[in-house]
Amino acid sequence: MKKPVVSVVMGSKSDLDLAKNCASVLEEFGVGYELRVLSAHRSPKATASFAQKAGRRKIKVIIAIAGGAAHLAGVIAGQTVLPVIGVPVKTTVLKGIDSYLSTLQMPGGVAVATMSIGKAGAKNAAILAVQILGISDARLKKKIAQYKKRLAQGVLASSLTI
Repeated sequence: MKKPVVSVVMGSKSDLDLAKNCASVLEEFGVGYELRVLSAHRSPKATASFAQKAGRRKIKVIIAIAGGAAHLAGVIAGQTVLPVIGVPVKTTVLKGIDSYLSTLQMPGGVAVATMSIGKAGAKNAAILAVQILGISDARLKKKIAQYKKRLAQGVLASSLTI
């Protein structure tokens, strides 16, 4: 396994399916990652310690997946200079709108890139992480360009002529 440069952090083990969506994309691009469970509310000291030490461990991007109050991404972003990407989890009561707003509404100075709710958001978080890494990694930059070209070709191939 490649040395992790992306950390995918879940607020709960129940978020593992979304974390696996991130992981499969990162694997597709050959990016090393780690999966962790940390909670902004149930393990705040461990979460802060993780965020503060991530850069020293050569992590370059953090993806935070959380539902409900969904403060995980913001708590991590407040403790690190690394880019943090938040993925809101769909909830039963408010369908993930609560998670989305909690992840999205950061105070000025605490930046969190917020993706859409659920599986598409998890996939896009991994894509964004690869794009961020591609800024300084020519191999990844080329791979993401090829990926985008394949997306475009797939759309054009399925177009109907009217």
